[in-house]
Amino acid sequence: MNHPPVLLVIAHGSRDPRHAATVQALVRRAGALRPGLRVETAFLDFNLPSVTGVLDRLAAEGVRDVVALPLLLTRAFHAKADVPAVLRQAPASLRIRQAEVLGPSPLLVAAVERRLYEAGLAPGDKSATGVVLASAGSTDPEAIAVIAETARELRRTGWCSVRPAFASASLPRTEDAVRALRAEPGVRRVAVAPYVIAPGRLPDRIAAGAAEADVLADVLGPSPELARLLLARYDGAARAAGRERVAAAAV
Repeated sequence: MNHPPVLLVIAHGSRDPRHAATVQALVRRAGALRPGLRVETAFLDFNLPSVTGVLDRLAAEGVRDVVALPLLLTRAFHAKADVPAVLRQAPASLRIRQAEVLGPSPLLVAAVERRLYEAGLAPGDKSATGVVLASAGSTDPEAIAVIAETARELRRTGWCSVRPAFASASLPRTEDAVRALRAEPGVRRVAVAPYVIAPGRLPDRIAAGAAEADVLADVLGPSPELARLLLARYDGAARAAGRERVAAAAV
């Protein structure tokens, strides 16, 4: 009997206990959407279980196929270097396929809007509301470009204006983007939408920078859209791995 690949969700990890709790809640929600799929969680740093620990355990249990999904919104250093490096340490018996990171995706834009509405805004408020899309930040040009494009996609849904901001590594900071939006014609209120998955030090910095905003939305967390996106990325990687195995067998 062929078993589907195990989905291994790899999160960054944090000293803040809210981080791991939020990641686990998101993974549980994704698993509930796909009964029968084995879903595991691991962390690159700070939290347990570690990636190597989970991979060793899976190999010892006789698992053969794994889809490793970086729980990251952009393809920056962690996705390009840290995750591949730790996966290379896996037991040789495992066949591991690294899935694409979560962003960009229309589901992420929908998750941001969900959090804005939960914070008190309504669709009718869009035309007079400026939104700061506040991410953790990166020095990777590809990641910064993806955040900028996500801000443009959010703007196209009808918000008066959308500006990206960053908690670290890049500019502008959240508070500066809030002030810039205040000066824009047509903006009567300003909302900050954290473009981060789980609470932690940088999300707290985003919240502090939102002090002058009218609305502060929650982190993306275990939103239905994120749970569906995890499964979509898993399916894409599993199909690609299956095609490669079929092609190899035909040679």
